[in-house]
Amino acid sequence: MKKLIILSILATVGLNFSCSDSFFEIAPQGAANLTSLSNKNGVNALLVGAYSLLDGVGSGNVGRTSTSSNYVFGGITSGDAVKGTDAGDQPEQTYIEQFNWLSDNSYFFGKWWGMYDGVARANEAMLLAQSADVKDMTDAEKAQVVAEAKFLRGHFHFEAKKMWNKVPYISETVYKREDPNSTKIPNTADIWPNIEKDFSDAAAVLPATQSQKGRATKWSALTYLAKAYMFQKKFAAAKTILEDVYKNSGKKLVPNYHDNFRTTGNNNAESIFEVQFSVNDGSTGNNGNAGDGLNWPYNASSPGRGCCGFYLPSQNLVNAFKTTTDGLPMIGDKKDGTADTYNNVDLPNDQGLASSVAFNLDKSIPVDPRLDWTVGRRGVNFLDWGIMPGQNWIRDQGYSGPYIGKKWMYYLGEEGSTTHSTSRRSVNNNFRMLKFSSVVLWLAECEAELGNLAAAETYVNMIRSRAKTGSVQDASVNYVVNPYPAGTFAAKGKDYSLNAIYMENRLEFAMEGHRFFDLVRWGIAAPYLNKYLAEESKSGTDMSGRTYNKRLYLVGRTYTAGKNDYFPLPNDEILNSQKDGKPTLTQNPGY
Repeated sequence: MKKLIILSILATVGLNFSCSDSFFEIAPQGAANLTSLSNKNGVNALLVGAYSLLDGVGSGNVGRTSTSSNYVFGGITSGDAVKGTDAGDQPEQTYIEQFNWLSDNSYFFGKWWGMYDGVARANEAMLLAQSADVKDMTDAEKAQVVAEAKFLRGHFHFEAKKMWNKVPYISETVYKREDPNSTKIPNTADIWPNIEKDFSDAAAVLPATQSQKGRATKWSALTYLAKAYMFQKKFAAAKTILEDVYKNSGKKLVPNYHDNFRTTGNNNAESIFEVQFSVNDGSTGNNGNAGDGLNWPYNASSPGRGCCGFYLPSQNLVNAFKTTTDGLPMIGDKKDGTADTYNNVDLPNDQGLASSVAFNLDKSIPVDPRLDWTVGRRGVNFLDWGIMPGQNWIRDQGYSGPYIGKKWMYYLGEEGSTTHSTSRRSVNNNFRMLKFSSVVLWLAECEAELGNLAAAETYVNMIRSRAKTGSVQDASVNYVVNPYPAGTFAAKGKDYSLNAIYMENRLEFAMEGHRFFDLVRWGIAAPYLNKYLAEESKSGTDMSGRTYNKRLYLVGRTYTAGKNDYFPLPNDEILNSQKDGKPTLTQNPGY
């Protein structure tokens, strides 16, 4: 489904009505009015306008503040990645990475703006679809529009909920076009029941498949509902829905892990819901993944053709892909990861070495093959671009480290078809928001939480078996990954099993923007991230004995439990929420 840009403010602040004087009733060019939209095409235009905000671009804010990848909020806060670039670039991201969160940070404001603009657009589409003035749609067609709009409204509220926890729920009955103050409501109620209802209502109406790719289906709504249950620790309820998706959706793991991260794998059998990107469609490039436009290597000979060096994998993440000689992760028996040993010694790297200086990567060390589909590291093939050259692709290696993210990169042989004609950093590699692999690992988590450790092990081993048998990036690397031997989870207990599941989530979904929110919902964010901060800020020693500096700017940084579990509400939104002289929104604790 192509994105449609609605050149009107109707979806943001409501439809405008003209004055009674007929002189002023001429509709302005470039804007839509209620009469012109009161038909099937108009309803669909509003709905597509709501879909278009799934990528976070187009609501008037800076797209990177609300991009679907959540790389700022879910990535650089998670231990998987660092901000990258150099010390002076985008200091507001630096504050977020270092857990120095201020309510006037424009990234928080931009995310809020994007999500509640999406809510407004979904409500507008729903209201118009239900209007008696729309006469060229059947009741069934109207019901499907409402269901799709509810799915989208559930998504945007879900994003806000996991960011701030205390957020208002804006329904189509709360929102009044004629009353600008109608959406100024308190954020004191728990909105999980509202989110659940949006997804369950949508699932009851939506078809199992859609003719247009990118539209919500019964299975995407049910999967999202199960995700909402996971965030609330409703494991029995989540399990019931997840088993339905697992058995009846027709979705499955694709044979090769990497097929989920290239354009030719868009909307494949593993994908349950994707944010659709489009290039060379007559637009200026914003229909590609414009929100991630900073997250490319800093060299004109690299993917993206230069700019800007953000969002780079941490050494900690790279180390997590090390395996034992048996092909298992180096984890311990504490579910918060504090007993894990993978980070005791670093994998060899070229930190501090210019690309002109000889460097021979020790490829004999056993690693999970997903490492080199996730991370670009010197000495290893980088898709079809050849060997990753190291420092030449990094803006400031001394500051941000020696690695490059990879999952959103394109193949050199696809440049021009996959990339926008005027911006090689705008590509049509969709963002996979919900995948069957998530369903499998959520089922593993449910089973472990419910005491069924053998079943949990079976689900985890499905993911590990795919990693073992799938394609590899570089045949010269010693890739060793195996399923857990039968009975491992039962023998080692629930905490070990949960830690194994959490680690598998990390390996499978690294750099996809989920990690921080998972750490919070698992209740392990404080011990896990404080361990990461202490270790990533120290001098490193790799397996050859070479020493080097890592991320010195993290020295002394800490994660505060309770406070840093959620971001501060944007100060501007609290000020703008005033009604009768008092703000209706209240700030999160600690800010």
